[in-house]
Amino acid sequence: MGTITELPHLSPSMKMADLVNLRFSLTGVLTRMGIPFGFGDATVEDVCSRHDIDPETFLLICSVHAFDGYLPPKDRIRKASLKDVLKYLRLSHAYYMDVAMKDLSAALVSLTEPCGEKHRSIIRRFFSEYKDELFKHLEYEEETVFPQAEAALHHDRFAPDEYGENHSHVEEKLEDLKNLVMKYMPPECGQQDVYRALSRIFTLQEDLAKHILVEDGILVPIVNRKMHTALETRWEPEREEKEELSAREKEILVCVAKGMLNKEIADVENISIHTVITHRKNITRKTGIKTVAGLTVYALLNNLIDINTVE
Repeated sequence: MGTITELPHLSPSMKMADLVNLRFSLTGVLTRMGIPFGFGDATVEDVCSRHDIDPETFLLICSVHAFDGYLPPKDRIRKASLKDVLKYLRLSHAYYMDVAMKDLSAALVSLTEPCGEKHRSIIRRFFSEYKDELFKHLEYEEETVFPQAEAALHHDRFAPDEYGENHSHVEEKLEDLKNLVMKYMPPECGQQDVYRALSRIFTLQEDLAKHILVEDGILVPIVNRKMHTALETRWEPEREEKEELSAREKEILVCVAKGMLNKEIADVENISIHTVITHRKNITRKTGIKTVAGLTVYALLNNLIDINTVE
């Protein structure tokens, strides 16, 4: 499927109600732009004008949410309002901290309640670490990235180095949580509870992906118009079906979970570092889990290591 770059039917003259009917996630855009419901048959332009919002910027963000694969075109980015983009991003942060994380936490508590103490503590600790990491990342954006973006209008260039890498890690850890819940929870967990937790995770995953695209594809180019680097595709290919780990891969996984480096694993297992790296790639491919923390939880859930051996 080709990347969508132009959506002429999203225009300021269309009714706001018709716009929102395109996709449920657009209700969240309205909330994060400070637009209340009850707008009747008013047009997008009228509603935005009423709330001091640039309609083209509003429609640009709506396009990101409404159409998968949408890549904001440069001519529209150049006209976008930094004030309105930052307003959307900051209210998104408030939603993640005050609503999304609380809903997901409650779902995971219900999911793990029937489990044994080991499974409860493993999953809840992993989620707690993920939440702390997400909040730390959002705090970094609030205190560093967004003020830099505002200040960059008076300078030549804006190119924050760190937060793109942090984005990737936050996405990977949420992907690991999804795979742990979907593939490796014990049978005593209620299926409705599994569904409820996965629903929260999938929704958050999609929302965060759109949030990141607004930051990378709209915010950064607005304040750094002289940059000519194109936004790279963030999506990964579909994962392969679940495969069982080999005996050797389980041994390597145990070493990883114990915090051993590739060189240490190679020495202990009497194999080359290249072979260790190959095994680790296969472990990630088969389990769908990338981070060391996620692999440690996988090893605990599958009784490959004892919880007392984990710091």
